[in-house]
Amino acid sequence: MMSMKLNGTAFAVAALLATPALANTGSLTNPNISLVLDGYYQDGERPMGEREEGFGLGHTELAFSAAVDDKLYGKLTTVLESHDGETELLVEEAFIQTLAMPGGLSLRAGRFLSDIGYLNNQHMHTDAFVERPAVYRAFLGNHYYDDGVRLNWVAPTDLYFELGAEVLGGDPLMAEGLVDPETVGVYHLYTKLGGDIGQSHSWQASLSWLRNENGMAAMHEHDDHDEHDHDEEHDEEHDHDEEHGHDEEHGHDDEHGDEHGDEHLHDDHGHDHSHGAAFTGRDLFNASFVYKWAPGGNYKYNHLTISGEYFYLDKPYAFEEHGHEEEGHHEDGPDYFDGWYLSGVYQFNPSWSAGLRYGELSAALMHEEHAHLHDAKIKESEAMIAWHPSHFSVVRLQYTHQDLTEFAAADDHIITLQYNVTLGAHGAHQF
Repeated sequence: MMSMKLNGTAFAVAALLATPALANTGSLTNPNISLVLDGYYQDGERPMGEREEGFGLGHTELAFSAAVDDKLYGKLTTVLESHDGETELLVEEAFIQTLAMPGGLSLRAGRFLSDIGYLNNQHMHTDAFVERPAVYRAFLGNHYYDDGVRLNWVAPTDLYFELGAEVLGGDPLMAEGLVDPETVGVYHLYTKLGGDIGQSHSWQASLSWLRNENGMAAMHEHDDHDEHDHDEEHDEEHDHDEEHGHDEEHGHDDEHGDEHGDEHLHDDHGHDHSHGAAFTGRDLFNASFVYKWAPGGNYKYNHLTISGEYFYLDKPYAFEEHGHEEEGHHEDGPDYFDGWYLSGVYQFNPSWSAGLRYGELSAALMHEEHAHLHDAKIKESEAMIAWHPSHFSVVRLQYTHQDLTEFAAADDHIITLQYNVTLGAHGAHQF
């Protein structure tokens, strides 16, 4: 008979990743209740960010969880956020999960955080930085949660190995303007591999493929012809004006056109709180890697975490010409969008940590006045220092510098002061 034995570290990682990560599962008569308070002051705004300029309420969570019996576990997580002077109440999680399926299998159904990448399946209050990287904000709406089912399997090996599949509704990743979208829009396959190197080092890597049946935005080829005709009419009018001595007036208009050109780009990608992806496509690929170091495996006094991810978003557009839809390349736009980040966080004593993060996003934005795409890029450099007097509280100061192309509704330099505290029973954090 094949051995099912796991070493201590692999079993601990598997337990955290394949089952609900909780200090205790609670019970029907005594459920776990936890509250996460997140507040901040910020000078400036990020493209597609969730935090606005000034004082605000961040990602504040209220969660209830318990084991229904020895076979099922349930959890509800609600989120309070403030935007434009109004408070939103969102249901982020509402799922059941099996506790005793054989052979390393686990099934989850309801609304939950997708397991794509490294950061997405983690609650935002566990992040080391104020906001998710730009690529997360662009392709996953900061963090992607949806309604559906997940099946995953953890192999009975010393080296941690997991395979998983998700089938999801896909509404948060749906492209704009779809006439007849698929009811089940997202199919996601992923794998994770991890282990230890001695007592002080650990690592994890993952690969994901997310198929989005509702991800390709419709582009109308005839718009290019209409724009060409419009340009010819404009040229004729311009020649007529030159004959009548109106060059000076047109020169004045051109100056205002250059000054306010960015205002004609879609503002939805500048600062949007719809919790949906700003950029979508048919296929989203992800690769992630995480390395952690702690002397002797003891994370209490000091430890280092280095993490990075790369996203590749393929086929963002479907083109329509004379009523027929085709996949292809738009003459003014790229075949794909992509982005990545790399971060390092070092806790140098039990109460203080510091971190650096750099990331880039490469996409394209449509101009409202014509059917031309403009390259849209973000280069984001961030530095933070955090004071955490206990495991349940943190005060964080962060500086962000952004080099932006075509994202008009954002700032180059941002300072954020954030507090984050946890009350009540709260689950253990994932790897």
